[in-house]
Amino acid sequence: MTEGYVLSLAQNALLVTLIIAAPVMFGSLIVGTLVSLFQAATSINEATLTFIPKVLVGGAILAILGSWMGQQLLAFTTTLFNNLASLPR
Repeated sequence: MTEGYVLSLAQNALLVTLIIAAPVMFGSLIVGTLVSLFQAATSINEATLTFIPKVLVGGAILAILGSWMGQQLLAFTTTLFNNLASLPR
């Protein structure tokens, strides 16, 4: 196992993590910004008003893109296990 292999593995792991987490994070960011603008315009300062829409959007994105996210993670894990089997000891 060389340094290059370990760095490549870490880079691929971070990239897959970013790809999987990005849709939920961006959806929550957009909804949070819209709710914050609504709160600023109406002077409503309720903490649960931001929480519930974010959870609903996160759940909807997971319901829509969950199988794709699972496929990405499965492909990375399969590649990882196949490559680990061929490493010299």
